[in-house]
Amino acid sequence: SERVAQMTRMLSEAVGLDAHTIDRVYLAGVVHDVGKIGVPEAVLCNPGKLTREEFDHIKRHPEIGARILQNIQQMQDLIPGVMYHHERWDGKGYPHQLRGNQIPMFGRLIGLADAFDAMSSDRTYRRALNLSQVLDEVRSCAGTQFDPELAQVFVKLDFETYFRLIAKHQHQQVRQSA
Repeated sequence: SERVAQMTRMLSEAVGLDAHTIDRVYLAGVVHDVGKIGVPEAVLCNPGKLTREEFDHIKRHPEIGARILQNIQQMQDLIPGVMYHHERWDGKGYPHQLRGNQIPMFGRLIGLADAFDAMSSDRTYRRALNLSQVLDEVRSCAGTQFDPELAQVFVKLDFETYFRLIAKHQHQQVRQSA
């Protein structure tokens, strides 16, 4: 979540959002996956291909996260980022199959940063892609998965901070497992 939040902040700055909005979308990036608390741990830790039922559990996490935040007055403006970060520009995302500009900006920003992080970091089921591969994927998915204007800006970002965070998190994992 820290990496997703940081990339969301960088993209928000690059597209010229105001400082308050940047701070709020950063915080939405921090909490974007809070709904995974309602997904069974066995599903979250599954090292293989998910069954249809398991994927249905995963697909509920945006709505669970939105429900968690709905009664916290100071977080109301974060809910669109939590709820809609898995929507796709072409309408094939979830939970509501929104398309294009129907997807709130927080959802579009976090969705792109989250996909970048998923492709750029090791997962239990596959190794990370290299930066060139990830950026090629972002370019090829502009207009289908991602807002094409945001994707165009995203691929021009400086990713040094992101990869420092990856190294920090890997170091923390090594210390925790020792």
